[in-house]
Amino acid sequence: MIGRPKLVLASGSPRRLALINQAGIEPDLLLPADVNETPKRGELPRSCATRLARAKADAALVAVRSDEDLKGAFILAADTVVAVGRRILPKAELLDEAAQCLRLLSGRNHRVFTGICLVTPREGFRQRLVETKVRFKRLSDQDIEAYLASGEWRGKAGGYAIQGLAGTFVVKMVGSYTNVVGLPLYETAALLEGDGYPVHFGWLNAV
Repeated sequence: MIGRPKLVLASGSPRRLALINQAGIEPDLLLPADVNETPKRGELPRSCATRLARAKADAALVAVRSDEDLKGAFILAADTVVAVGRRILPKAELLDEAAQCLRLLSGRNHRVFTGICLVTPREGFRQRLVETKVRFKRLSDQDIEAYLASGEWRGKAGGYAIQGLAGTFVVKMVGSYTNVVGLPLYETAALLEGDGYPVHFGWLNAV
């Protein structure tokens, strides 16, 4: 793509890619960062999301520095954390984990935090933290069993995907919807634009 700087998305998440594409932006490379996402002992949810986004950006920067074709690229990294109070919910990989998450979320408010980290071509770091408050309806055993059977929960923070079947569980949401999906678009576009990335470059032929 001639006419704009390169962009590396430090993620293998199909949801993040779909969201950045929704904004009319096509990354030049997807570079999933191999980072241990286990929260530190006593770590608060917002601190965890911020730390992991920076860690993913750092890991991607190491790879970009060693690639002549990507030198001077923007690097965008993000991490999403779902929390009930101070408790960070896992990215559910096991059925029991997902079931525990859903029972904890049932009938309650929870918060979704996404840390974004942008590395500029001059290797400056820009970070934002976005918070959304979500309330689930009280889930029946049938709700939980059917959702677990769908398999949609696998690998999702908090054991659910708001853009899928679990959207039917949401009673109220205060804040960014795209944040809950995994990449808050308003804040991401503002970060990119603020550092000179041509966010509107791909809009001309978007439709």
